[in-house]
Amino acid sequence: MTPSLKIIPAVAILAGSLGLGGCATKGYVNEQIATVNQRIDGVESRLQATDGVAQAARSEAQAANAQAQTNTQRLDQLTGRVDSLDQRMTQAQQKRPRN
Repeated sequence: MTPSLKIIPAVAILAGSLGLGGCATKGYVNEQIATVNQRIDGVESRLQATDGVAQAARSEAQAANAQAQTNTQRLDQLTGRVDSLDQRMTQAQQKRPRN
């Protein structure tokens, strides 16, 4: 045999093994996709749970903020009343004669 005839079968075997070795079967691909889908589903469910907690915390924070604003308004009103009473007491003490 000549050297070129010996190379042809070797090249054909090498090309065939490279061509077949690079292909993935449908079953393998489906298995890998199923694994990834399971992980994605788990992450999505945790994300939804976290989102629910965040929404609840946001609602509570908004309610607390509204209550704080109401309390601030009431304090401002009471401060005005206390200042008024304090002024009246000071004036009354100044008008009272000393013994």
